[in-house]
Amino acid sequence: MEASSRGFAAPPPFNLKIKRIVIAPVSHPAQEVRARRILPQVRCCCKEPEFLKVSKVKKNAAAEKVDEWWLEPRKGSSPRRVRAQAMPALPFPSSRSKGVSKQQAFYPRCSPRNSAPQSRDTPPKRDTGIASEKDWGINLLDENVNEVGTNEDGSTWYRESGEDLGDNGYRCRWARMGGCSADGSSEWKETWWEKSDWTGYKELGAEKSGKNAEGDSWWETWQEVLYQDEWSNLARIERSAQKQAKSGSETAGWYEKWWEKYDAKGWTEKGAHKYGRLNEQSWWEKWGEHYDGRGFVLKWTDKWAETELGTRWGDKWEEKFFAGIGSRQGETWHVSPSDERWSRTWGEEHYGNGKVHKYGKSTAGESWDIVVEEETYYEAEPHYGWADVVGDSTQLLSIQPQERPPGVYPTLDFGTLAQETDDPTDDPPDTSADAL
Repeated sequence: MEASSRGFAAPPPFNLKIKRIVIAPVSHPAQEVRARRILPQVRCCCKEPEFLKVSKVKKNAAAEKVDEWWLEPRKGSSPRRVRAQAMPALPFPSSRSKGVSKQQAFYPRCSPRNSAPQSRDTPPKRDTGIASEKDWGINLLDENVNEVGTNEDGSTWYRESGEDLGDNGYRCRWARMGGCSADGSSEWKETWWEKSDWTGYKELGAEKSGKNAEGDSWWETWQEVLYQDEWSNLARIERSAQKQAKSGSETAGWYEKWWEKYDAKGWTEKGAHKYGRLNEQSWWEKWGEHYDGRGFVLKWTDKWAETELGTRWGDKWEEKFFAGIGSRQGETWHVSPSDERWSRTWGEEHYGNGKVHKYGKSTAGESWDIVVEEETYYEAEPHYGWADVVGDSTQLLSIQPQERPPGVYPTLDFGTLAQETDDPTDDPPDTSADAL
């Protein structure tokens, strides 16, 4: 892994050697900005959005139509296209995934019956974001299964499936499978599920874990949820994934948490938290994006790393825009083992009239404060939004809840969603040189 005051490249989890750390000088932010000038004025291209509008009905009426509440398309709408990208004057850009990298094709594990499920003894891949339904290939059986077996090489396997029922029309269909090598050195497990209830809640998920003969171990979970917001009456879809792996041959491992949230009015939130370690070096990354559906955009990225010798370095930036007016700011910093500190801060103020105020300073005595004519160019809306996630969630939307008896209405808890705040906040953490 090479590191510098401009940032670091997170290495793959295993089988890499440590390279010498080189602290390289950082180029002047003002020079970087001039090199990235695009056009001389504000541009934010948006057309009429396409989204699925939620029926605005009262509580009992909504209970009668729990299967249709998200399926009322707005007439006369057209796809929204955005020609914009965030280009802050940052020393190293975020490596956030711009799309979903397809996972390796999964083996056919549930059919035909009485055949052993195929072993999966490889860890998940880093920086692949949130996989799609098709990538996971979840295929739940309509009948309960409970099977075990032994292969010719002495490895064992099992497969089972079932259904759990609960209050308020709760229904969970699930399947579990796994296996173990003859000597116990290799093991894998995988679980699939789909959940639903009478409120219209639907969930599709999967979890897998395992270890191999080399001592590597891993765990991964994936989830996709559809529900109706009780206060706004809008449909929301949320997707998330967590992944981690640990090497059995060296001090190395990594963890990632990704999440995406969408509603039918264009509100979108995305983010990720990452951590990794390779022998004496560790690194972290956090980033977030928030679109309010009405033109306001907030984005931020924070990366930092350290060694056991005490060297630390990092870079972070943030941008806020609305209607072509906004700001960008950031900091690059470095702390030596002897606690020598260096940092450079920079900022931009975009006035929306083709003029940009740029300023900054560093602990080495640098400073600048200028006004230039430059285009303001940023992402006005996500590259992947509500219409996209609906189109890619056909299996989630096709989940069938229990049949609701006439005159029985779902219990709606208006306080549940407000209390469910397990996801990390979308506020940037404080990782400046002074804070550390």
